[in-house]
Amino acid sequence: MSLLGKGHALDVRSASRHGNGTVRLAASAGPWQAVGMTLSPNPYRGFRFPPAVIEHAVWLYHCFSLSLRDVELILAARGIFVSYESIREWGLRFGRIFANMLKRRRPKPGDKWYMDEVFIRIRGKQHYLWRAVDQDGNVLDILVQSRRNATAARRFFRKLLKGLRYVPRVIVTDKLKSYAAAKRRILPGVEHRQSRYLNNRAEVSHQPTRWRERQMKRFKSARHAQRFLSAHSRIHNHFQLRRHHLSANQYRAARENALRTWRDVAEVASAA
Repeated sequence: MSLLGKGHALDVRSASRHGNGTVRLAASAGPWQAVGMTLSPNPYRGFRFPPAVIEHAVWLYHCFSLSLRDVELILAARGIFVSYESIREWGLRFGRIFANMLKRRRPKPGDKWYMDEVFIRIRGKQHYLWRAVDQDGNVLDILVQSRRNATAARRFFRKLLKGLRYVPRVIVTDKLKSYAAAKRRILPGVEHRQSRYLNNRAEVSHQPTRWRERQMKRFKSARHAQRFLSAHSRIHNHFQLRRHHLSANQYRAARENALRTWRDVAEVASAA
């Protein structure tokens, strides 16, 4: 029986149907649950709901500007009764797992990096979200810090290079002097272009973060912001297909490929 539509079929072997037509999943053993001792670190072990439900909830939460209660309502409309606190836990735990797997599967980023920082207010204190994207708009990495001086810029450069393990051809930033100081220290041979107008690609990439910040009524701590945005940026970016550059057929093919990759990631995590 399918609860999530085509491509998200669930094999619910033990379920109870109520008079109102809804279906409540029972906590019975299934292929997603470990029976006895297991040698594989299955991330779904111990959860009452099957991987397809968890994956779908994480997808809804990270791809759309929905609150936890919105996702709870959407799942309830499909006969899946789960609390918003469970969805919060799924988003934090499995969002990080899926985001890391998507990062490993993505093609090699471009050699032109756009960098920008935007302020975010956490518990009344101003912090800065550093972000880097390539020329195709793919998010390379983010870092939440309390300052935007040369030390903070160097820390962001080191984190970025550690994850990518190659040097760009050119970097584009605004006129913040911290970038130039960090670039001379970390990337001395890379071309550096500084302009308040050339960096629009990085500035536009902050928009999904602003939407989620308003939806979540601001972040609770710097650690919470870093943890959530690290997963959210990669998952949300995976489905941003630059539709204005594609024909209708090309867009449908790219969308299907993105969804197929997402389902593969969820299946690989389930089989781990």
